[in-house]
Order: sequence, then C-alpha cells, then structure tokens
Amino acid sequence: MKKIVFLALFAVIFTSCISTKDITYLQPSTIVKSDSIKVSQENSKPYRIQISDILSINIKALDQKLVEMFSVPTAGSFQVQQSPQTLYYSGYTVDDHGNIRVPILGEVNVLGFTTEEVRQKIEKQLLEEYFRKEANIFVTVKLAGLRYTINGEIGKPGTNVLFQDRATIMEAIANSGDIPITGNRKEVQIIRKFPHGFETYSINLTDANAINSPYFYIQPNDYIIVKPLKQKTWGTGVTGVQSVATIMTAISLITTLIVLSKTL
Repeated sequence: MKKIVFLALFAVIFTSCISTKDITYLQPSTIVKSDSIKVSQENSKPYRIQISDILSINIKALDQKLVEMFSVPTAGSFQVQQSPQTLYYSGYTVDDHGNIRVPILGEVNVLGFTTEEVRQKIEKQLLEEYFRKEANIFVTVKLAGLRYTINGEIGKPGTNVLFQDRATIMEAIANSGDIPITGNRKEVQIIRKFPHGFETYSINLTDANAINSPYFYIQPNDYIIVKPLKQKTWGTGVTGVQSVATIMTAISLITTLIVLSKTL
C-alpha cells in the first residue's frame, strides 16, 4: 500500500508540475554567455490601413486660423493623450469603402496606405487646392492607438488600447496583466484581420527566435488567445506542493470512507 501511495505521489508531482521552461519568456536555443550581446534584426513591415481603423489627423500652419476649417471640433488638443472613447468620436473612421471624410477635402481614400502615405496625400491635396508652400502646412497622421483584444489565460482579459505607433505582443500581454503560470506561452494564437478575411497564427513566446517572427509586433484589431496548459484541466495543482496536498486530501478521504464502511 505504501509503495502504491509513493508511486502515485511521484507520478502526480512529475506530471502536474509546470517546468520553468514552460513559463520563461524568450529562452535562447543555446547557452549564451552572460557578457555576450545578441543583435536581432527587426522583422516588421509598415502597417497598412484597413476598414474600421481610426485615424488622428492634425493640420498646422504659420497662421493657424487658415487651417481651422480642416479640423474636427474637439474638447482638447490632439497633443494631449485622449481616451479611446474620445478618439472614437473625434477621429476619422475608415468606412466600408476605405474612405475617411475630412472637412473641406471631402472623402479621402486611405485603404491600403501607410500613415506616412496618407500624410503625403493630404498635404499634397492641401497645397494643390488651397494653400501655397509659403503657408508652411504641417500635417501629422497617426493611428488612434493600437487597439487589440486578448482572452484566455491572461491576467486582465478584454479590449485594450496602446497609445503608441508600434507595440510587440510582449507589451500587449504585459499591459493585460501578464500570462499566469497556467497559461500556455508556447502556443499563443493571433487572429489578424485582412481585407480578404481573417488569418490565424501561432507564436512560441518561450523561444528567443519569436522576436524574428512577423507576428511579434501586433497590429490594430488583433485578437490574441492564450490557451491553458493541460495541468490546469487535471485539477491537481501547478506546483509540487499543490499536487501533494491534492493527492493527500484524496487519500485521506478514501481512507476515511474505508474506515467508516468497516465500522458499519
């Protein structure tokens, strides 16, 4: 009986415990010296605007009154960080035809363009139709934050917005409360929207080579799913101490039932 209990404990501990290799981010495939420096080239292409994206457009000139007609009335300046709710109402939303409606300029097609290309397009139209170079028109075009949704084994699931031009999936996860010990970092799914539909990818965040993946940088409207590890569904605990406590509780319950059945 003792041997059976020992073997059961041994099996549970080594099958339910989660290894540090399963929870450590960006592990090198080979042993790296502590004083060595590894340089990785970024593998990220400029984002091209899609339907439902929201743009923040700001137009300036030497005489600001000349360009007030092109601005959307807002409670504050675009220089001040605004909430997602404010940007939703004050920004320029790309419609189903890939257009945005800019005051005076009318509809401007931006689908498939980068923010830099949209800036050049608006600036060129302003100079050709309304102003001269002497007006010193200055146009800035930005995405109104990187909006993403994350669900599954994550500290704070839901939709979040990062107010920066680019962000990695590591930053998105950290902003959402990180992946708990029961989350599967080796198969993080990314569902990405394209003009032709949705595509699903998988990235292993425990591998240092993940930074070379084209999906290491998130894009607006990405849907991230973190799956649970098998140990969570087994219900025996994620550490050796938890596993032993669980199996001892089960043995104690069985023993109590056996004793009670003999006394009846």
